[in-house]
Amino acid sequence: MIFTTFKRITRTGFISFWRNGFLSFAAVVVITLSLCVFGALIFGSAFGRTLLAEVKSKVDINVYFTLDAQPSDILALQKNVNALPEVSSTTYVSSDQALADFNSRWQDNALIMQGLSEIGSNPFPAALNIRANNPSQYASIVNFLESKNPLNTDGTPIIEKINYQENKLVIDRLSKIIPTIEKTGTILALIFALVAIVVVFNTIRLIIYTARDEISVMKLVGASNTYVRGPFVISGIMYGIVSGIITLVIMSACAYWGDMAVLKLAGVDVAENFHLIVNVLSSYFMANFGQIFLLIMGAGVILGGLSSYVAARRYLKV
Repeated sequence: MIFTTFKRITRTGFISFWRNGFLSFAAVVVITLSLCVFGALIFGSAFGRTLLAEVKSKVDINVYFTLDAQPSDILALQKNVNALPEVSSTTYVSSDQALADFNSRWQDNALIMQGLSEIGSNPFPAALNIRANNPSQYASIVNFLESKNPLNTDGTPIIEKINYQENKLVIDRLSKIIPTIEKTGTILALIFALVAIVVVFNTIRLIIYTARDEISVMKLVGASNTYVRGPFVISGIMYGIVSGIITLVIMSACAYWGDMAVLKLAGVDVAENFHLIVNVLSSYFMANFGQIFLLIMGAGVILGGLSSYVAARRYLKV
C-alpha cells in the first residue's frame, strides 16, 4: 500500500513537472541562477585563496650580513631561525652564489659587467631569505634576529641590514586585508543564500498557486496532506536535479575558460606575472568534483523540494 501510494505520488509529480511546461522552465531557470551564485561563491573563494596565497608567498624579509661574516655563524643563526614556530622556510644565499646570480642576470649588459670587474672583489654580502607562516609574524621574527645577532671575532654584529622596514607597509596591509576578505566572503555567501531561498520559494509558490483549485478538490474528497503535497515535492526535486545538472555544465565551462578571462579582464599578463595560478579553477574543479557535485545537486534538491513542501502547506487547509 505504501509503495503504491509512493509510486502514484512520484508519477503525478513527473506528470506535473512536464504539464506545467512554462512554469517548470521558470522554476528551473530561477534555481539554476541561484545555484550559479553558489558556484560563483565556490570558485570565487578558491580563486581568492590562491591569489592571497600567491601574494603571501611573495612577501618575505631578507637579512643581509657583513662581508666578513663567517658562513658558520650565518648557518648557526639560520638553524635558530628555522626553530621558530613562526617561520615557514629560510634560504641561505652565500656571497659567491649572490655574485653568480648577478652575473647570470646581467651578463648581456656590458656596462654593468665592466663596472663589476673594475671593483675587483665580490661586493655582494651573504643573505638569508625568511618566509613566515603569516605576514603578521614578521615583526616577532625581526625582534628575534635583533636580539640574537651574533658577533664577529672583533665584536661587531654580523647582520648588516634587515629589509623589514621597507616591506613593513605591504606586510601590515596584507595582514589586515586577508581577514577582511575572508569575513566579507562569508557575509556575502550568507546574503546570497538567503536571497536565493526567498526567490526560489516565491517562484515555486506561484506554481502551486495555479493548482490551488485542484488541491481543494483533492482535500474535499479525502486525500491526505502527504498525498496532496507529495507530487509538488517530487516536482520540486526534479527542478533541483535539472538545475543542478545545468549548473555543473556551466561551472565546468567557467572552470575551463575562467582563469584566463578573469586575469585578462584585470589586465594581467598571465604568462609573465601569474603563471602559477593559471588553471586554478579547472584544477580545483577536477580535484573537488565529487564534493562540488554533492553540494550543487544537494542544494538544488533541497531548494526545490523544501520550497515546494513549505509552499504547499498554505493550500492544505480547506
